[in-house]
Amino acid sequence: MQLGFVSAVFPDLSLQEVAHFAAFEGFSCVELMCWPPGKAERRYAGVTHVDVVGLDASRAAAIQELIAKAGIRISSLGYYPNPLSSDPSEVDVATRHLRRVILAAEVLEVRTVTTFIGRDPDKSIDAEWPRFLEVWRPLVQFAEDHGVRIGIENCPMLYTADEWPGGKNLAYCPAVWRRMFDDIPNPNFGLNYDPSHLVWQQIDHIEPLNEFADRIVHVHFKDAQVDRSRLNDVGILATPLEYHRPVLPGRGDVDWRRFLAALRKIGYQGPACIEVEDREFEGSLAARQDALRRSAAFLRPLLEEVSP
Repeated sequence: MQLGFVSAVFPDLSLQEVAHFAAFEGFSCVELMCWPPGKAERRYAGVTHVDVVGLDASRAAAIQELIAKAGIRISSLGYYPNPLSSDPSEVDVATRHLRRVILAAEVLEVRTVTTFIGRDPDKSIDAEWPRFLEVWRPLVQFAEDHGVRIGIENCPMLYTADEWPGGKNLAYCPAVWRRMFDDIPNPNFGLNYDPSHLVWQQIDHIEPLNEFADRIVHVHFKDAQVDRSRLNDVGILATPLEYHRPVLPGRGDVDWRRFLAALRKIGYQGPACIEVEDREFEGSLAARQDALRRSAAFLRPLLEEVSP
């Protein structure tokens, strides 16, 4: 596995500075954010380390040269909008830009794009399904036509009252993944697997690896700490941030030794990127850099244990 990080943690750094930090700290790869330049509409969004609008061969070559000189690789191009929003204009922006990101991945020879399925939080899964197929069948085909894999992160995007009750990402659990891949069996359609989102949903974060081994194209290393006392008080129908919080790997309830061993057992050898969303480490650039150092120091010995 190639240990890296998600560049959303560094909205205040340039691509060159991100690459330099990754190289200096011994990371192998970086998932680079590709949001349209402008104001972010939510936390951890709106970061642009690769502007894909009008990306031509010359700009792509410059990016490739920068990354190669740093001795790292781009694990994927990341863009996480809501392509199934109830707002048609939001859907149009999301799907148009997602196609640009796919084209950029082809030009940059990255071959993987990581994103969300999206969802109207007011609709049930069954009610949302026809629109999911209408939007995503052509997107997946477009990705295949350009030699790019789609990795869907399994975050429910269900944290706050405005995302209640269904969340803003349909692909949040194994039952949905199974149905998703049955209806769109294209091998270029896969998962960006994050164990932390399964933990707070009270779902086994290791067992699904076996069934979906051939669909995992990218992995996020993030942890989640469930406050059992608070959960006992408010129950699972409360908004999720009432009883859990995202934390750095090793500070929560993910069983990392078992999880990494399971990844090794299914033969996963792709990128694994640390995603920092721990609010205790958000106060400054130095704190966020420290978060990645701490996470890497925790994970590297475990990765050595499961290395062939």
